[in-house]
Amino acid sequence: MIIDIPLETATRHEQHGRWPQAASVEDFRHNLATVQARIAAACQRVGRDPAGVRLLPVSKTKPEASLRLAHAAGCRMLGENKPQEAYRKWQAMQDLDDLRWSVIGHLQTNKAKLVARFATEFQALDSLRVAEALERRLQMEGRGLDVFVQVNTSGEASKYGLAPDEVAAFLQALPAFSALRVRGLMTLALFSAETERVRQCFVLLRTLRERLRQDAPAGISLDELSMGMSGDYEIAIEEGATVVRVGQAIFGARPMPDSYYWPGESSAQAFEA
Repeated sequence: MIIDIPLETATRHEQHGRWPQAASVEDFRHNLATVQARIAAACQRVGRDPAGVRLLPVSKTKPEASLRLAHAAGCRMLGENKPQEAYRKWQAMQDLDDLRWSVIGHLQTNKAKLVARFATEFQALDSLRVAEALERRLQMEGRGLDVFVQVNTSGEASKYGLAPDEVAAFLQALPAFSALRVRGLMTLALFSAETERVRQCFVLLRTLRERLRQDAPAGISLDELSMGMSGDYEIAIEEGATVVRVGQAIFGARPMPDSYYWPGESSAQAFEA
């Protein structure tokens, strides 16, 4: 339950691209502790238990050596945007048999075979074509996959995800895919210093989830809300996030502008984690 009190938490998007690089296990431990402390403080502001928020460290663009340091500091699941990059890292790090992978970026159907082979979680399901491709490949692999339905709560044309009014019908179709375990909803908020506009994206996802729960098909779980990244995860937690995707605040800034990592897309889409 979220306590209905005025909150003035600001975004940290002004820090975007300026986090120091984590270069040692101790750096990662420090950054993880800092993020966890902020998670706890955000939970305290709204009367939530911090145990109800899962931190997903996002390692996209970072080299294998950095991921190994993060693992040594305690990270046991890492989030990656691009299936091919994630697959290469998974192949190179199979000696770490307790490390799991969450794919959090848009998926083309021809990359479904990669995700089906190694991922534990996929957070960007937004079409039946992708659901069908994943189902076919997962059945071949004899695996299941936790999935989140991505919702476009900002209304930006540059963003992937279903429109909020399309989600109910989409959920009704998902029980046909037995290898997909629907866990909840995911969104990317506006990348903006205007805190209330960012907050409204999270409010929309939470209220949509509460409405959809009433008629969700049997076997479809909407327990999870994946929302919030390095610049706004505290606001997301205040509005009910159960998963926050945090990259730069843990790993450090990326070497190139985010638009470099999202070719063909506007910078509005380009700030994952």
